[in-house]
Amino acid sequence: MNSSKSPGLAGFGILKNTTCHTEKKISVFFSIIFMTVGILSNSLAIAILMKAYQRFRQKSKASFLLLASGLVITDLFGHLINGAIAVFVYASDKDWIRFNQSNILCSVFGICMVFFGLCPLFLGSVMAVERCIGVTKPIFHSTKMTSKHVKMMLTMVCLFAVLIALLPILRFRAYQIQASRTWCFYKTEHVEDWEDRFYLLLFSCLGLLALAISFLCNAVTGITLLRVKFKSQQRQGRSHHFEMIIQLLAIMCVSCICWSPFLVTMARIGINENHSKDTCETILFALRMATWNQILDPWVYILLRKAVLKNLYKITRGCCGMHIINLHMWELSSIKNSLKVAAISESPVSSKQINLQPLSTAGQ
Repeated sequence: MNSSKSPGLAGFGILKNTTCHTEKKISVFFSIIFMTVGILSNSLAIAILMKAYQRFRQKSKASFLLLASGLVITDLFGHLINGAIAVFVYASDKDWIRFNQSNILCSVFGICMVFFGLCPLFLGSVMAVERCIGVTKPIFHSTKMTSKHVKMMLTMVCLFAVLIALLPILRFRAYQIQASRTWCFYKTEHVEDWEDRFYLLLFSCLGLLALAISFLCNAVTGITLLRVKFKSQQRQGRSHHFEMIIQLLAIMCVSCICWSPFLVTMARIGINENHSKDTCETILFALRMATWNQILDPWVYILLRKAVLKNLYKITRGCCGMHIINLHMWELSSIKNSLKVAAISESPVSSKQINLQPLSTAGQ
């Protein structure tokens, strides 16, 4: 019987020939530690972001804070749900036949793994696009990117991730218990059917595409901010823009380092017909790397805040005894001043007036 088309028996054939093993005590201990640290750090990050959202009512920063809060909340529930299921599996000696005869738990586990894997990557790319629009088109951003629109984008991203996660279920393809018997995902061993390959490639391609979009938008945003800073002679800083781009760059780096091994491994399995004997160990290592992304994401907002960065600057300046960055970069300006600087830098007429102003003054 084809296990991929039989929900009741899906994945149980893999339990007979397990190619990699995990120590129960060590695995349970680390699962509990990771889940606890992830929940605490994400809860702290949510509190910081909510406090910042209540404090700063500028449209330019409010939309970013809403998206960041959605990302951290997604990571929180990912730790809570996936971590609880993983601890239960370890505590039950990974005896799936005993507690998963109808394959419901494995299906729920697989859906959560896909959803909580793709959703943060999607949100990271949406945050990068939002910040790119906010910096390059500030007037359009201030008039069109309202809180209502941002909430709609959050809903659409979550619904799209849910659709991708439910796609195998809608196609009557059950999620499979992996060779380590500790988690469920798409079929990764003896992949011969085109549809199984399609799910693996879809997951990896969407994840890699989200990382590529984040990289491109963050590069454009950073270059634009530097150009505006060098062109403008006014001391009207855009500290909230620099703070957000630093956070976005950190999120992008963390996501690339943590998720690239898993996404590349899934793509390789979907493309190649023959797999090496260490496929199970490779997937398990890549999965643990991806888990670190949900732990490190909230610390970006905890550590890379304006107040923390300002203190780090003061400490660095005291140790080095030299000026590295002008402090006016961190002076918080209003959205009116930010839009004024952007309008002056983007308008050719205004730039001509600025250049002619010293001449008229000299003539007087």
